[in-house]
Amino acid sequence: MRLTPRDTTYFDLLAALAQHLVRGSSLLAELLGADKAGREKLAEEMHEVEHLADDATHSIMRRLNQTFVTPFDREDISGLASALDDCMDEMDEAADLIVLYKVEGLPDRVSDQVQVLQRCAELTAEAMPRLRSMDKLADYWVEVNRLENQADKLHRKLIAQLFDDLAGDPVQLMKLKEIVEVLENAADSFEKVANMVETIALKES
Repeated sequence: MRLTPRDTTYFDLLAALAQHLVRGSSLLAELLGADKAGREKLAEEMHEVEHLADDATHSIMRRLNQTFVTPFDREDISGLASALDDCMDEMDEAADLIVLYKVEGLPDRVSDQVQVLQRCAELTAEAMPRLRSMDKLADYWVEVNRLENQADKLHRKLIAQLFDDLAGDPVQLMKLKEIVEVLENAADSFEKVANMVETIALKES
């Protein structure tokens, strides 16, 4: 039995932060199919969501400095918030690069990459509220790990395709390769979140 009540606001803050990832991944998917003007507008919206995610992360960090008793280890809360924010940062960077590099055509597998990120974001947003009870989280981290493996395979195929298709256009090759790499980093970041949730759940079990 706990002698000191725990501050459960963290669960709401982490859930809100994860919802920004859902919005960010949706904007990224929209951006792929938009024209130049549409992409610029969507990239601006993405920046706004990224700022909201930053604000949510800072709120968690400030609360950690003001709260004596936390629902679980404060280092885990801090690490989880930072990892969630990293997911948003990677997606924002990908959107930014697509606009800055004026990329007109993207391989179909880039859309497949973004679909993986969308599913990871949805699963992450569904999982965060379950941290309250630490219940039914195993399916979440198992599925995100499976999706990250899928993202790895897509990434390898995309890189091979780019070198095949753009051997005579090194500038375009470099642009697309960087975008593809950032999207892969985003998938890795979602896996990192899932692995952290698994670690927290094991500690608390």
